[in-house]
Amino acid sequence: MSDPAMDVHILIVDDDQRIRDLLRKFLSRQGFLVSGARDAAHARRLLENLEFDLIVLDVMMPGEDGLSLTRALRETITTPILLLTARGDANDRITGLEAGADDYLPKPFEPRELVARINAILRRAPLGPRKDEPPKTMQLGPVRYDIGRGEMWQGETQVRLTSTEQTLMRIFAAEPHTPITRQALIEALGRDHGQAQERAIDVQITRLRRKIESDPKSPRYLQTVRGAGYMLVPD
Repeated sequence: MSDPAMDVHILIVDDDQRIRDLLRKFLSRQGFLVSGARDAAHARRLLENLEFDLIVLDVMMPGEDGLSLTRALRETITTPILLLTARGDANDRITGLEAGADDYLPKPFEPRELVARINAILRRAPLGPRKDEPPKTMQLGPVRYDIGRGEMWQGETQVRLTSTEQTLMRIFAAEPHTPITRQALIEALGRDHGQAQERAIDVQITRLRRKIESDPKSPRYLQTVRGAGYMLVPD
């Protein structure tokens, strides 16, 4: 049986050639196919011609930084993005999640932790639709969520969801009208516990509401239940 990692193509974007080379060697030994980009412009050229399963992106780069690149990429692609952030810089992490990143890893880090984060993100990534599965949809006002395919539509336009947002929607759609705690969401996303992670969940919910609600500040469909977490209330 082939190693599933052999089918995974990762793009490393970092202006430090030493870090790119180290990560390329380590991830290649883990069975991943790895490409490297020295800056945002180089990454854009690679993304125009190649398909990647995950992007590992340094926040601090000269010229266009990782946060700006993340925002731009989220306008066109849903490829999972793992940000490498300065040690202890919580603002970068939260801003990264708001920009559309799926996870973050503070520097310095152990290479094994990077692999663990990558594998956790890939496990959350949506599976391809089953052709024999009948369509099951959930209506959220003008937004339609296809439960079987994990797709969100507004009319004939598909709403782009990151892998984290897709995972959250699958969790909520499996238990509509049922409050789900932040801790349960943290565990489902494969993250450590703590106040920082609870804040990260709140950020992800805010992003998801922008794609569902006509007025995200007064949510109708993805509601906050005081003391109990969040709850999806479809039509």
